[in-house]
Amino acid sequence: MKADIHPENFRVVAFKDMSNDEVFLTKSAADTKETIEIEGTEYPLIKLEISRTSHPFYTGKAKLVDTAGRIDKFKNKYAKFKK
Repeated sequence: MKADIHPENFRVVAFKDMSNDEVFLTKSAADTKETIEIEGTEYPLIKLEISRTSHPFYTGKAKLVDTAGRIDKFKNKYAKFKK
């Protein structure tokens, strides 16, 4: 294996699904400035729009989650071309 190819800041990080407020811990090297306290321990926090707890493939529910308003942004962007 090659030396010095792995990140140095590999640690336990909390991922929070913003659509259902589910939080899970896993190891990651992703950078973040936010933190969250879980059971008295503070972890770096990464917010997700969709995860395994809310994705239709894993839950079996066909539900559209549009937290960022992508459909509205698209309609507003191309409304000027409509005559």
